[in-house]
Amino acid sequence: MLVERGLRIMNVEVVGDAYAIASNYLRRAGAIPDSFATDERLLEIIVDMFQRGETNKLRLANKAIAKFEAAELV
Repeated sequence: MLVERGLRIMNVEVVGDAYAIASNYLRRAGAIPDSFATDERLLEIIVDMFQRGETNKLRLANKAIAKFEAAELV
């Protein structure tokens, strides 16, 4: 499904799949709580990378995980 945000079109399916992959990993690793609530910071990372041109869901998820974990260390 495509959703228009301003002048950009966002593929919600790619972003949703990338979020599901990344959040599942981070929950199992204990980096985010095991709840049904959306982690806004993780979603923001994924949407930002998608808007910058990354459209592969696995690459999005992996980069988001790395960025999320790096921010945890600071």
